[in-house]
Amino acid sequence: MSVETSELQQALAAVTDPNTGKPFGEEPFRNLEVDGGNVAFECELGYPARSQFAELRQLLIAAAKNVAGVENVSASVVTRIQARASNRGAAIPGVKNVIAVASGKGGVGKSTTATNLALALAAEGAVVGILDADIYGPSQPLMMGVSGRPTSPDGKSMEPLHNYGVQVNSIGFMVEPDQAMIWRGPMATQALEQLMRQTNWRDVDYLVVDMPPGTGDIQLTLTQRVPVTGAIIVTTPQDIALADARKAVTMFEKVGVPILGLVENMAMHVCSNCGQVEHIFGADGGRRYAEEKGLAYLGALPLAMSIREQTDSGNPTVVAEPDGEIAGIYKDVARQVAIRIATQAVEFPSKLPTISISQD
Repeated sequence: MSVETSELQQALAAVTDPNTGKPFGEEPFRNLEVDGGNVAFECELGYPARSQFAELRQLLIAAAKNVAGVENVSASVVTRIQARASNRGAAIPGVKNVIAVASGKGGVGKSTTATNLALALAAEGAVVGILDADIYGPSQPLMMGVSGRPTSPDGKSMEPLHNYGVQVNSIGFMVEPDQAMIWRGPMATQALEQLMRQTNWRDVDYLVVDMPPGTGDIQLTLTQRVPVTGAIIVTTPQDIALADARKAVTMFEKVGVPILGLVENMAMHVCSNCGQVEHIFGADGGRRYAEEKGLAYLGALPLAMSIREQTDSGNPTVVAEPDGEIAGIYKDVARQVAIRIATQAVEFPSKLPTISISQD
């Protein structure tokens, strides 16, 4: 019995992607070949999911074998990440997508989230860079366990440093650890421009930008001059943190940057002795705000000593305990972000809105 190619295509298209909860459709399937009872095909994902390739292959093989006449199936799953379309700003050379990780205030775990997000995306097979945009208080050299100075092969551009398979650059590599950056806004924004555009990023699928707290010069420079794919907002459940997170959301909305979702950090504390769960900073404040604004709630992370210890030692949770529960939360957040980037059309206004300063 010969295999009907159209029937095989329909069977594969009907398989539900476990990550999106929707049928694959016909678009992801490439190089479909039928030779008697032997079939071969490739499933192309638009987001990194290396840890799930085996499971996805089994789902697709089972669907193909349900088609009359199919005897043997050769299936492969690959990832090809595309740059999202934008009509604003000049793209950063060597970078497909830019993800801004932001918060309205400091101390909510934004840099820790950015670090583990970058590592989780890399663990799933993406090419990842992390840019430390906090000119006044760079954290990534310590958190990523990287030291040294970037080299310059031509005297004009910089080579990023590397660790854990991630490309890294930060002003922290160029100054002494105890040196204060006493710069006015224009100098800080010029430094950011150089870090973004004069770093030799190599085929980066996602550049994770660890933003400074607030809504000032650095934030506006990034959002107005670079086609930012989307922003992630990090907050704690506490009202004072949420008040500033709202400002960060408003800023991104004003400049037309999509909000990919909200991460609620320090959502609960589990006593290491008795196991009692305590909501030190309040309960579900971030979740309620996400629901109120219609934002994706990407996940909740605990207030855990291990996260602090691992990050301070330059061995973040995703690499220190890759199969642990907390690393699993970071990986789930990363997967949701990547899927949202892959499946949502990102459109920017051709003309930026005028931002006025009120004195109410």
